Amino acid sequence: MIDRIVLFKLKDEYANDAARAEIAAHSREALGRVPGPTEVRVGVPADEPSTRSWDLSIVVRFADLDAMHAFVKHADHMTYYRDYMVPRMEVVKYWCFHT
Repeated sequence: MIDRIVLFKLKDEYANDAARAEIAAHSREALGRVPGPTEVRVGVPADEPSTRSWDLSIVVRFADLDAMHAFVKHADHMTYYRDYMVPRMEVVKYWCFHT
């Protein structure tokens, strides 16, 4: 299994509880439509130190790296990322781990 962990720091106008919740809900729905993952989890900060560092976490689980690469390149994922997330974010970091 492969876990792709993605963390977003949002622009100031989106770094509030209401905007985080809206972005999290949209992310769950949009990423859930993209074929390939066995699981998609979207989270918002649970404590103050996390809130200072990041605004949104996404963990997407795949059977293998091929499935992960296909997901990342899929047109629906690219539309979500380019058209929805890029205008709202300051920083994105991502890593992939065998689990």
